[in-house]
Amino acid sequence: MHSSPFSDAGRASVFDVIIAGCGPTGAMLAAELRLHDVRVLVLEKETEPVSFVRIVGLHIRSLELMAMRGLLDRMLEHGRKRPAAGFFAAIDKPAPKGLDSAHAYLLGIPQPVIERLLEEHATQLGAQVRRGCAVTGFEQDTEGVTVELADGEQLRARCLVGCDGGRSTVRKLLGVAFPGEPSRTETLMGEMEVGVPQEEIAAKVSEIGRTNKRFWLRPFGKGAYSVVVPAAGVSDRAEPPTLEDFRQQLRAVAGTDFGVHSPRWLSRFGDATRLAERYRVGRVLLAGDAAHIHPPTGGQGLNLGVQDAFNLGWKLAAQIRGWAPETLLDTYQAERRPVAEDVLDNTRAQMELHSTEPGPQAVRRLLTELMDFDEVNRHLIEKITAIGIRYDFGEGPALLGRRLPDTDVKDGRLYGLLRRGRGLLLDRTARLTVGGWADRVDHLADPTAALDVPCVLLRPDGHVAWIGDDQQDLDAHLSRWFGKPAK
Repeated sequence: MHSSPFSDAGRASVFDVIIAGCGPTGAMLAAELRLHDVRVLVLEKETEPVSFVRIVGLHIRSLELMAMRGLLDRMLEHGRKRPAAGFFAAIDKPAPKGLDSAHAYLLGIPQPVIERLLEEHATQLGAQVRRGCAVTGFEQDTEGVTVELADGEQLRARCLVGCDGGRSTVRKLLGVAFPGEPSRTETLMGEMEVGVPQEEIAAKVSEIGRTNKRFWLRPFGKGAYSVVVPAAGVSDRAEPPTLEDFRQQLRAVAGTDFGVHSPRWLSRFGDATRLAERYRVGRVLLAGDAAHIHPPTGGQGLNLGVQDAFNLGWKLAAQIRGWAPETLLDTYQAERRPVAEDVLDNTRAQMELHSTEPGPQAVRRLLTELMDFDEVNRHLIEKITAIGIRYDFGEGPALLGRRLPDTDVKDGRLYGLLRRGRGLLLDRTARLTVGGWADRVDHLADPTAALDVPCVLLRPDGHVAWIGDDQQDLDAHLSRWFGKPAK
């Protein structure tokens, strides 16, 4: 194999990649890198994992990615399936029929649980995680990155990835601009007990919820309620709200504070919308909220970050292992930044539709009518659940650049063949070969898959990289995505 431009011939690196942040994005990226024997250290500034139980939703594409890596069954044990519907601006429409996925549902799962499961997955594969370690500085050179911690310790790696959230230290130190809009509105969210009957709460929530989509009280096990209410104004998110803040805003919106008491956790979120101008500067990269922030409407944030990690992992591993084509790592930004732009746009639109002003309410009523058309409803669901993504791989059939849904293949399921994070050739002709790429690409001849094309080359993230039946053309595309063949 050719030598890697990320070689560390000078100062020896203890690690190949240091990841700042052990949230879902950082943990997923660490696991993806470990599938290719990349030496990974994850640094997390918090000493303990998050303790408050906030429910997050895994959308269809994220569920597919979990299935590809053998994680879905673990997730299902701790989650609750819900219909894949009502995501766009909380407009209550049923899921369109026949969504093209074996996992066409939403999985509600506590955030601490998904973070624990992904961290366990990464450490089981050999990633190291150090908590209580805040990155305070770094310097990169032609051979690597020297990372400095809060206690003065210095660590050396060949690459650094900032998965350290919307206030990313790595992004700020890197000097990457983060343009967009600051928060214009803020919403309080928490979990607490109430002092009035459930029937009274349900009636008031039904009445107000017809026009105010940023207000709800929902039962959440053992007498507690999940409470969401608009804040009085925009403040510093670093300060959590108080129970009195909730009481005041509940009285302002609903005319009663419902006797809320005994909070388990209280937080606030704004509608700031920002996108990093670059996802990579030399050997330092950004992923997840460090690269993009947006309002939580539609529940896309965690999913977007995990999908960033899935796109980046195999490409960065290829760079480290020395077989990456010259421009492979550049495709991370080229593919994922437009996806983030689209998410920012659709969350901006949804926030407008949450407004109680007459104009936005009129647009909301119109869109509610339009969503009765299956094509409109399907388009919006596929957008939010990320199964409608098509990366630009150039001219070709409609399937090119899209993800391939899970399906039955010879001796099992398609996604089961992607567990190792390698490429995969599905060869219905049974006469093609992956040749010198066999160390990076698996080959399934006569897959009996429900394909209406002769052969498909899948990248490790499950996206279709090539369709055809010509060996020479296949070799060219293997080179494009998987580098030079082994000698």
